[in-house]
Amino acid sequence: MKLKPYPEYKDSVEWIGEIPKNWNCSKIKHIADVKISNVDKKSKPYEPDVLLCNYTDVYNNEFIIDNLDFMKATASIEQIKKLSLKKGDVIITKDSEAADDIAVPALVKDNFDNVVCGYHLALIRPDVDIQGDYLFRLLESKQINDQFVIAANGVTRFGISTYPIKNSYLMVPSIEEQEKISSFLDKKTSEIDLTIEKDTRLIELLKEKRTSLINRVVTKGLDPTVKMKDSGAEWIGEIPEDWEMMKFKRVSSKITQGPNPDLSADVELSNYKVLKTKDLYDDGIRYNFTDYLSEDAYLDCVNSRLEDQDILITIVGHGSIGKINIFESQKEHYIFTRAIALVRPLTNQINPIFIKYFFQSKLGKELLYSLIEGSTGQEVIKTTKLSDLKIIRPPIEYQNEIIEILDIKTQNIDLTIQKIQDNIELLEEYKKSLIHHVVTGKVDVREVAV
Repeated sequence: MKLKPYPEYKDSVEWIGEIPKNWNCSKIKHIADVKISNVDKKSKPYEPDVLLCNYTDVYNNEFIIDNLDFMKATASIEQIKKLSLKKGDVIITKDSEAADDIAVPALVKDNFDNVVCGYHLALIRPDVDIQGDYLFRLLESKQINDQFVIAANGVTRFGISTYPIKNSYLMVPSIEEQEKISSFLDKKTSEIDLTIEKDTRLIELLKEKRTSLINRVVTKGLDPTVKMKDSGAEWIGEIPEDWEMMKFKRVSSKITQGPNPDLSADVELSNYKVLKTKDLYDDGIRYNFTDYLSEDAYLDCVNSRLEDQDILITIVGHGSIGKINIFESQKEHYIFTRAIALVRPLTNQINPIFIKYFFQSKLGKELLYSLIEGSTGQEVIKTTKLSDLKIIRPPIEYQNEIIEILDIKTQNIDLTIQKIQDNIELLEEYKKSLIHHVVTGKVDVREVAV
């Protein structure tokens, strides 16, 4: 159904532009109470216990509801009186690492007895002239949010103070019209969210199918009728009769950890570059974003110069450890840092692409993760353990067959995933556009049945 514009419009303030004739334009401070939270995560023995609605609760959820897992903390009596959540409140993030990712709103949908608004957040409590549901949708729209983006101060971290929040302009229709707008958007956005949820689950299932396919093929082969033998490793079980179990170092000419190269020189352009963990992704290496290196720094790293088809494995760092990539020759000369291990395969023994598939399998990932040492945030895989890791090695000709089949099948799965992901992005953009057009009065939904 095509939505029509309002029959008449009028000018408002410069930032807002035209609004429907029967709407008003008002600063937030005239229709809502704004409070900046100063309640941190620390618990103090002399303060009452509370539950804390934190930054991530707001950033990751459109709606604050009673089944969220709130953090336990404490707050003063004054803070509890001032910042306890009530149904209809709207909370926005007031700090961010990026100016264009600030003032993300969430609507408090339930009544709470003991939940307090936490640090880095602003609590906006509507008065009788505006409903929380409608205010929330307004703050979701780009036109309103842009006021906060422009007001944000900072260099590496951005924040907005009370003044720009209170003095930002909003469009305010009648309460009856606000209710109709909120009901319409609740229905339409719920439909969009349900479709996105189904598509997201489908992507998860396709990824599970991809992993299962790789795991089956790299551990059992392509022929389910082939004669099997005991691998000698309980965690692998049986493998095809002509396959072998070998230590990584037996199929490699070199396994080494990267150096700590001298990166002090400010080099904007050269023939030398360095790979860091930030450049390694599950789907490949981002060569375009790698950092340049001085010639002297490159020449100092004789043992860490990369060659075509070298295998790179991240061996340091929570969240990035275990990523595996294959280096492809570039016009620049490359080295790599200490957070990465180099495995130079004997290509007459093992195909590097087979190794990559092996470590993408459930078994391969479990083997790599089993080598991790250290505490959370300081995880590391030692190259000595990596060298002694036993892997499955089919005959080289059969490895090539496996690669050919997996390339075709995983590419088909990846293309399907990408199409679904593209559709999700279109739905998210449509949702944003719909909210913007409705709450700003670009379209009229007063007569639309909900």
